[in-house]
Amino acid sequence: MVRILIADDHDVVRSGVATILSSQPGWEVVAEAEDGRQAVQLAAETHPDLAILDYQLPLMNGVDATREIRAFHPNTEVLIFTMHESEPLVRELLEAGARGYLLKSDARKFLIAAVESLAAHKPFFTGRVSETLLKSFLSKGHAPEGALTTRERSVVQLIAEGHSNKQVALILGLNLKTVESHRAAAMRKVNVNSTATLVRYAIRNKLVEP
Repeated sequence: MVRILIADDHDVVRSGVATILSSQPGWEVVAEAEDGRQAVQLAAETHPDLAILDYQLPLMNGVDATREIRAFHPNTEVLIFTMHESEPLVRELLEAGARGYLLKSDARKFLIAAVESLAAHKPFFTGRVSETLLKSFLSKGHAPEGALTTRERSVVQLIAEGHSNKQVALILGLNLKTVESHRAAAMRKVNVNSTATLVRYAIRNKLVEP
């Protein structure tokens, strides 16, 4: 059984994707969300095998939702379902933990194949994504060591300055769970298991200022 969460702010899109996927033997749509925060909450409640997220979600975009879902539920694969095609966007999504990228214009041809691929924990991408970019990220299954996003750098910088997670959340205008997910993602990327070690690593490698 493949358990699937769908997040899109357009009812018609959500319903259409759910209908297609539910018709497949052994596949079940266990939750539908209309914004990014709801997607993260439903992922925590239903523990899906696969989350299909629109990039432009209200309240929390697909990148941040992916980052939170993958940080707290690493066994949930994420497929980004979007109208947008750009290499920088793919790079950011890969850094966040997504392993699939499907253009909505390609859904008729590739939606089933994309879900099959991610359900087997294999990446799936459509569009003009360079071989260099894919090899750089997917050969290791994660972003290269030290490749922190701008937001992750900001979180680590504030932690390095002695701020608590709650203080970081207030300074950056984020909720506490989002800060914790950014910190967890940064720790995972640089392969450390404590906040103190993360700060030392970041300073030593000039990822943040001491």
